[in-house]
Amino acid sequence: MKTKKTVWSLIALALLVALGTAARGKLQEFRGKTQQGVPTARVARGDVPLDVRTTGALQAGHTAMLTAPPVGGGSLTIVHLLKTGTPVKKGDLVIEFDPSEQEYNLEQAKSDLAQAEQEITKAKADAAVQAAQDQVTLLKDQFDVKRAEFEVDKNELVSAIDAKKNVLALEEAKRALAQFESDMKSHAVSSQATLAVNQEKRQKATLAMQEAERNIASLRVVSPLDGLVEVKLNQRAAGGFFFTGMVLPEFREGDQAYPGQMIAQTMDPEDMEIQAKVDEGDRANLSQGQAAKVEIDALPGRTFSGKVKTIAGMASRGDFWEGGSTMSKFGVTFEIEKPGPELRPGYSAHVTIAANSLHDVLYVPTQAVFEKNGKPVVYVKNGSAFRTQEIKVKSHAEARTVVEGVTVGTEVALLNPEVRNKSAVKAAGPLGSALGGK
Repeated sequence: MKTKKTVWSLIALALLVALGTAARGKLQEFRGKTQQGVPTARVARGDVPLDVRTTGALQAGHTAMLTAPPVGGGSLTIVHLLKTGTPVKKGDLVIEFDPSEQEYNLEQAKSDLAQAEQEITKAKADAAVQAAQDQVTLLKDQFDVKRAEFEVDKNELVSAIDAKKNVLALEEAKRALAQFESDMKSHAVSSQATLAVNQEKRQKATLAMQEAERNIASLRVVSPLDGLVEVKLNQRAAGGFFFTGMVLPEFREGDQAYPGQMIAQTMDPEDMEIQAKVDEGDRANLSQGQAAKVEIDALPGRTFSGKVKTIAGMASRGDFWEGGSTMSKFGVTFEIEKPGPELRPGYSAHVTIAANSLHDVLYVPTQAVFEKNGKPVVYVKNGSAFRTQEIKVKSHAEARTVVEGVTVGTEVALLNPEVRNKSAVKAAGPLGSALGGK
């Protein structure tokens, strides 16, 4: 019994060894093919032109924003709007918003002003009547005082009782005169206050009317320069939601806009420039005023002359949608020397800047240079494998990189063989990993 179990154990072990040997052989065969399938190039020596090529977009160097005026606290309705690409002169109407609310405010202010004017006229008339009545009453009270004084002067000729009555009458007349003089001053102050209130109403109505007139004028947005109209995208068209790849429509007549929101812009087509980015290595080959050749996708066969206008002093990382590149890039602005009327903002442009050439230098294809542990390296072919070789990058050209640290004729990989090895092991499956794949 033991002998039979031992035999079966030996058979199973032999099968496992056979399977392992076959799998290892297949894995080694797969690795060999992977290494042999890596494209290579050789280090060369020669002259390298440092031409810089980049792609950008046309935009106007001189633009003016056209926004919804700061009128009211709510949204404004567009009733007139020129379309994108419409040529305009300075002072031409580009956007007009619904003036109904402001026209109502203007009529209301005019009505308030007319009412205030009438109230001022009435207040002045009432003050004049009151002053005339007060003057009559004052004369009467003054006469009463004089008459009482005259009666007092006759006290020596009348009885003691009548004399006392005359004195009391004089005192009463003087008190009445003093009281009326005080009332007369109050009447004048009251009339003046009433007039001042009505004048304030008139001033308020006048200011409201002037504001409504200014608002109505501001609802007509005109172009501050000669050029072309570019209507902006209406981000409210989707109800405030936006996601990458979503297509938004331009503003159009009937749309709502908030005060201060940018609706369009006018741009000078005679002042066109190109916004682009260059790699960190290419920036050293550029200088302000350097000549450039510009080709426009929308105008095949046409070439425009330009020059480097500005170069950014600070770098930015490549965007995610640019391929996830971590290479630093610098913004560059190119000026087109003689732009024609056929140029439009947004056109794609290819720019070539002829820089100096490097003579008798070592270079490799740019795709043969990799980064490992923060240092530039190449993968030198060593038999059927590749080994890592650190290098020093001297300069970048369009498709070639000037290097030091390798010799002429050295065969280097154009693809990262380490990445391909990992892919090969992964493709071999779990058994390959168990048998020594790393």
